[in-house]
Amino acid sequence: MVWHIVKREFYDNLNSLRFSLTTGLLLALMLTNALGHLSNHPKRLQTYRKAVTESLSALTSRSDLYELAQQGPGNLYKKPAVLYFCADGGEPFFPNVVDAGRFFTYTEDLKGFWQLAYPDAPLNRKNLRPDVNKVDWAFIIAYVLSLVAILFSFDAISGERERGTLRLMLSNSIPRYTILIGKFFGAFISISIPFTLAALVNLLLISTSLDVHLTTQAWGRLATIFCIALLYTSLFLALGLLVSTRAQRSAVSLVILLLTWVTFVVFIPSTSAAIASRFSKPMSSDQFWEQRSQLHDELSSEYSGQIWADESYKRTQARSEFILKDTAQQEQWRKTYLTQQITQIQRARTLTRISPTAILQHLLEAFAGTGLQRHVQFVENTQRYAEVYRRFIVDTDRADPQSLHLIGVREGISKKPVSPEAIPKFEDTLSFGRDLNTATVDLLLLVLYFLVLLSGANLAFVGVEV
Repeated sequence: MVWHIVKREFYDNLNSLRFSLTTGLLLALMLTNALGHLSNHPKRLQTYRKAVTESLSALTSRSDLYELAQQGPGNLYKKPAVLYFCADGGEPFFPNVVDAGRFFTYTEDLKGFWQLAYPDAPLNRKNLRPDVNKVDWAFIIAYVLSLVAILFSFDAISGERERGTLRLMLSNSIPRYTILIGKFFGAFISISIPFTLAALVNLLLISTSLDVHLTTQAWGRLATIFCIALLYTSLFLALGLLVSTRAQRSAVSLVILLLTWVTFVVFIPSTSAAIASRFSKPMSSDQFWEQRSQLHDELSSEYSGQIWADESYKRTQARSEFILKDTAQQEQWRKTYLTQQITQIQRARTLTRISPTAILQHLLEAFAGTGLQRHVQFVENTQRYAEVYRRFIVDTDRADPQSLHLIGVREGISKKPVSPEAIPKFEDTLSFGRDLNTATVDLLLLVLYFLVLLSGANLAFVGVEV
């Protein structure tokens, strides 16, 4: 009996104007998305490759171990996300480079060492919903699909009541949950077909480009994003059924659903994030530089008598210790500053989870490899590489028996030339397992919202009088 209701709903929707408009709109938006990505992605990729090539050329041109230890590996660049077209994730707000070649000159014969310098970028803490100015999958799913789901379900029960067919259906001793499930799957299939068609056209067009390489992992991420989109659509279908069972007229049901849609899709994600951004603000840039200078001055006072000592070896040893400690201290303070910024964004994102649209945005960013989680992984990649690079310097120096093994100064480090091929190179990677673990809570919340709304629709329909 359920299948009979599903077919009836599907055929009714198939012959309706809303089905045709939905198909045309989704195809147009997906084509626009694909063409925009094919136009912009090669430029981003070319810029990235050029920057990486220049950075590697500067790195491999050095053969002196002290220069490698003192000047560092240079700039480390974030690789452009191949699934950028799925979710922009506010990427323009996040830095795409970490400077790993900046050092401080104390005096002409005393220079500091490189450290990871994270750019102080204006991270997007307030607006955590899909950007309406960019036609990516996040916008299409969050705004268009949710609105389409409402239009396909607002009159599912109230329309039957107005036409008098609901009383006729229930007179045949059909369980009410059977009708509800049939209505749900009928609308679900009616929306899934045009969305699937539009998504396939989008991916077919994108995959034909020579600049876009969709690996096996990328296809797995796309499949996950597609399933999340269907789950999100199901949530709004359940919401539509819930309101439709309680409303006596379809017009009233539509008005209530539209107001609910505006509240949860537009208002809550931006408003709650703006409220959260007012609390637990990170230190300002001026405070950061003031405390950073204070730490440097304290360490300089501690070693001031030693780094200018008369005895050559003790002076060299003190200078080496001072430079290495100051570098580690300054880099740790930069890391603390960045952590405070990221923590504030994460707190704002936690508050926005009251909205399924914000949850969707977090999920799409995670699996598309953009946004906050991508930035966090990029920073962690640079930190791991910095450890490998420094370990390489230490191991190379220890392999020279003639070295004093005092890496902080030129006279204390090995003078043997270093092969460019032996220098470790930075590689920005993305872990699907890490993204899946990060997204687990959001996935469970989205499933929970769906089950609550569908259960509520069932309970409301069972208790309603026809």
